[in-house]
Amino acid sequence: MELGLSQSVLPAAFYERSPEDVARDLLGKRLIRVLDGERLGGVVVETEAYQGLADPASRAFLGRKNYNSPMWNPPGRLFIYNVHKYWMLNVVAHQADGVGGVLFRAIEPAWGLKTMRRLRPVEDDRELANGPGKLTLALGVTKELNGYPATDPDSPVHVLDAPCVADYCTSHRIGVTRDLPEELRFYIAGNRFVSR
Repeated sequence: MELGLSQSVLPAAFYERSPEDVARDLLGKRLIRVLDGERLGGVVVETEAYQGLADPASRAFLGRKNYNSPMWNPPGRLFIYNVHKYWMLNVVAHQADGVGGVLFRAIEPAWGLKTMRRLRPVEDDRELANGPGKLTLALGVTKELNGYPATDPDSPVHVLDAPCVADYCTSHRIGVTRDLPEELRFYIAGNRFVSR
């Protein structure tokens, strides 16, 4: 898959909306990780939206703490935290004076595959980045990237624009103890790189 040079980085305004809208509209966009001068990444095929203080599954649910303070940052910044020894890659997304973020759950690997396979050795490329912990391993994402702007083309992690995906599915979020009534997991219908 060619990475078109004409593709532009998503601006901050893209993320200045509800986490639900941003999570849905990130499907089909290109998640790029620049590692040692090489572009790794792929097409976003699965996301989850996390809202603010009223969302029991959100990192913001118990109020502002040191570890979750990036969720209050300006939209478009990275928020990275650890779950069961794996880093989770999120982008801050919320309306003015809001709190929220979107978790990147899976990508369809397309660029830098040799390096991604070295970082996460698997026999089947479908297993490279089909889950949030797998994705961060394959892309070499760690907490050092926390707070970087995904809206800057020079950032080590950024998202390139691409046409919106019309054929998508929703479900409740995966692996959460308590969830909201609405379905806040979004994934491209029929894509074999979705986590499950």
